[in-house]
Amino acid sequence: MDRTSAALAALALFAAPGALAQSYPERTVEIVVAATPGSTADLFGRILADSLSQRLGQRFIILNKPGAAGVLGTAEVARAKPDGYTLLHGAAYSMTVQPLTDKQTGYSHKSFEPICQTFKNDQVIVARPDSPFNSAADLVRAAKAKPGGLNYGHPGLATIPHLAMTEFGQLAKAEFNQIPFKGPPEAVQMTHGGQIDFAAVPLPTAAASGLKMPGIFTSARNPAISNVPTMREQGYDVAPLSFGAFVAPAGLPAEIKGKLAEGCEAAARSDAYVALARRSFQPADYYGDAATLADNMEKDVAEKRRMLSSLGLMK
Repeated sequence: MDRTSAALAALALFAAPGALAQSYPERTVEIVVAATPGSTADLFGRILADSLSQRLGQRFIILNKPGAAGVLGTAEVARAKPDGYTLLHGAAYSMTVQPLTDKQTGYSHKSFEPICQTFKNDQVIVARPDSPFNSAADLVRAAKAKPGGLNYGHPGLATIPHLAMTEFGQLAKAEFNQIPFKGPPEAVQMTHGGQIDFAAVPLPTAAASGLKMPGIFTSARNPAISNVPTMREQGYDVAPLSFGAFVAPAGLPAEIKGKLAEGCEAAARSDAYVALARRSFQPADYYGDAATLADNMEKDVAEKRRMLSSLGLMK
């Protein structure tokens, strides 16, 4: 190879990443949702995928990969190439909390490139309309009257509803028998069917469930359900942060990240997305840019490390 050819080849190699980024996407993009169909992450993810497909001219498809409280799908994306063709959308806890409770996940929150925050979730306790549980006090009385006899469901070990209930039980000095499910919809279904006494789930799942809400794990009442008292009001200061994250494997080229971030913001402002946000009782600041998401992920790791340590769940 002469000097001219060698120089041109070197230049091509140097320019290749930028050229690829400029033409992105050239084929179908997979968005892994590490949660069940019908979950908050799934519903918002599908609108996000449709919007990105229309904006960027290639198919963005949702692949539901639940399991191990989000770890299975999240770990898969952490191992993927940072080329923009394998992305992750879901509750941030799978990236921030699960690595703190299980060192075998093989990833940390630093394994991901933040693109945007897509939702924020309050956690609520739900019970059948005909149940005797109308408040935190009712639950505590029942649990103390029959230790270990009160069964509640949650979306998985070390999920935010599970952590909230664990801290509530610790503060109340009450024993609740926890039963993990694959996702919030299943926990709600089992509550309806009477297989469990109550459940702790994200508010969006509970919003259309027809179940009553004895309490909400927030620092202030949610305006959309202002009749539901906070757990803090009821004497239990438990209000863990929970939010949705749209991310890529760490090392994503800046040009591709920019395209996805712009598409994410456009999706979050679309009529379909805003309508879903209203139906699921999202707060006004449910959307956040990449910097907001990165900051919230760091805060979440610090908060949940404290929480897990106090509950004896750190590994």
